[in-house]
Amino acid sequence: MQDFFHTTLDKNEILEMSSTALAHVGDAVFELMVRANLSKSGIRKVRELHKSTVLSVSAAAQEKASEIILPHLTEEEHEVYLRGRNAKVNTLPKHATPETYHAATAFEALFGWLYLLGRYDRINELFDMINDK
Repeated sequence: MQDFFHTTLDKNEILEMSSTALAHVGDAVFELMVRANLSKSGIRKVRELHKSTVLSVSAAAQEKASEIILPHLTEEEHEVYLRGRNAKVNTLPKHATPETYHAATAFEALFGWLYLLGRYDRINELFDMINDK
């Protein structure tokens, strides 16, 4: 049985994945981190937890998070980010500009890439940078 909480792939397998596939994984990773963080914040009402989660994982919030972490990315991480930003997307959410959505996709692709490589400490480091601002 595969251990989904510690899924790692070979670098070549990850390179063969599309940026949108990486973003798909990264979206889930980031949202789970946000949900866990909010759950320990003391918020008790489900409606408040949901509202805070949605605000934190929105394309606009992820664009802001990108601005925070970009100066701290390694060259390799920056290449993954750029690859995600340049991903071809066919639809945009109604509340996001193309620039915002591309930044969010890049952010998610980076988190997906790090997760699939098993770089959990780095994911936590970047997440902490975002939450310290």
